[in-house]
Formats: sequence, structure tokens, C-alpha cells
Amino acid sequence: MAWSRWRRGWECDVGVELERVGAVAVVTVDSPPLNLYTAALQDEIAAVLTEVERDLPRAVLLQARGKVVTGGVDVSLFDAQGSREQAQRLFDEMLDLPERIAALPCPTVFAAHALCLTWGFEIAVACDILLAAERAKFGLVENVIGLTPTMGGTQRLAARAGVGRAKEFVMTGDRYPAAELERWGVVNRVLPDEGFAGAALAYAERLADGPTKAHAATKEVLRHYEAGGVAEANAHVTRIASALFDTEDLRGGVRSFLTDGPGKATFSGR
Repeated sequence: MAWSRWRRGWECDVGVELERVGAVAVVTVDSPPLNLYTAALQDEIAAVLTEVERDLPRAVLLQARGKVVTGGVDVSLFDAQGSREQAQRLFDEMLDLPERIAALPCPTVFAAHALCLTWGFEIAVACDILLAAERAKFGLVENVIGLTPTMGGTQRLAARAGVGRAKEFVMTGDRYPAAELERWGVVNRVLPDEGFAGAALAYAERLADGPTKAHAATKEVLRHYEAGGVAEANAHVTRIASALFDTEDLRGGVRSFLTDGPGKATFSGR
């Protein structure tokens, strides 16, 4: 399906937009005033991910509109859970969203322009690249209601910054500035507030213009590393890399290098 813009909403204040900008799928959460996580928003995001999976782009940019990326979860959603079994079903559905994003076979970029709490941060660290504006702050604040994060944020944070940092981040519930998380290795790049949205899109477009089949292979190798370390990755890397010889991008890239020199190849994602 060739789509350019897609939006659904329950009333006017709940929505997720999907727009194709060249080879990039831009997913924008727009649920004012705080982009809180609700059952309706969960359904919206799941439906948009289905569209992305059905018509795969060459890169995905996830962002939000408004004064904040998100102020967290609508706590009434938790209050509505009548038992631990019901709560686990909800948490399984919530966890499915970042898992689907992490599994996409193309580069994923999260752009945090401002405060980003709980579920937004957990989506962010499920992406390949986390870009943050200078004013952005991040936090997992579930401790204020006696809960621990449920969408993979704790463990994905530990994978990026270490177990000690993850414990500090979750147990304190503090808000951490973008520059500090860049030092931790959680944020990939801090960009100026002015022009942030355009810079984030340009970053995603750069990845989309690259050898996206090779990018998918890189993601697959690193999934094996996360599952079992260097030995696990080594057991699969030659199979994964050799499969790229069936792609137009690798064959064309080699010919371009030999004919025109490095850095002249163009890639189609095939």
C-alpha cells in the first residue's frame, strides 16, 4: 500500500499520525495535553504499527507533538485492573508495542523534544537511535505509585547503561537531562532545541538512504549479542552477512566502489 498520511482518533484529543516522508515513516503521537498512555492510545499505536509492518519503509521516525513527549500513563488505567491476572494481560499488551518496534527490520529513530516519562522513554530505548533536544528530560517514575516499569524500559536501559545505572534511574524516579543520559550512553545524540524536528528527520532520512538491508543485518547480529554475548553473535554473523550477497545493494555497492571509489554508491533497500 502506498500511503502518505493516516490518522485515526477517538474524539479529538486522542491520535497517532502516520505520514510517509520519502522513504521514512514518521509516527507522531498527538494526544493533548500530555500524551498520556491510555487504552485508546495503546490501540492507536498498535494499529499504526500494523500499517508500518504491512508496508515497510526504509526507516521509521517516532516523535510526539506538544509541550511534552509524554507526561506518563493515565493512572486510572491501572486503577481499572481488578486482579493481578488482569493486570498481567494489560502489561503483556503494553510490552508488545516496544517489542514490535525493536523487531522492525529497518532503522528506527526516536526524537524526544521535551520531557519524556514512563512509556515514552520505554518506547525510546526500544528504538535503534535516541535523539534528544537540549531541553529534553527523561524519567521512569512508576515508583510514585508503587509500580516497576512494565514495557521493557528497565532492561533496555541496563543494556545501554549498565545494571547499576538502571537501578538508580528506576528506584529514584528522578528526571535526568538529555546531556547526562548522553554521557551514560542512553541518548545517542543531543541536538539544539532550535530546529530539532528538522534535524531528527534529516537523521532518519540519512539512515533510510543507506544500505537498509545491511542495517537490518546489523540489528539481527546485535539481537544475538544481547541474547548471548559475543559467542552467540559469532555463531550467527557469517550466515547473516553472507545473505547480503543476495541483495542488489551489496552487489551494486561493490561495483560502485571498484568503479568510482568509496562513498559513491546509492542504495535502493533491495
